[in-house]
Amino acid sequence: MLSLILFTGPGCHLCDDALAIIAELNRPVDIEKVNIRESAELYHLYGARIPVVKRKDTDAELGWPFDTELLEQFLE
Repeated sequence: MLSLILFTGPGCHLCDDALAIIAELNRPVDIEKVNIRESAELYHLYGARIPVVKRKDTDAELGWPFDTELLEQFLE
């Protein structure tokens, strides 16, 4: 199973949209949600970019905006 991190923040409606897209995937994934406001470093890195999906196996990142097709390509 592919493991992903979703960098998110409180009240982030785009993050909700990203979670809905992840739920539409045709494969099982393990998703860990990380609130960027819990770390100054993460907030600095991702504050203007969330939601961001990061693969745990390669550390590759996909920032918003993305749709199901683009996310599937990223995960191949």
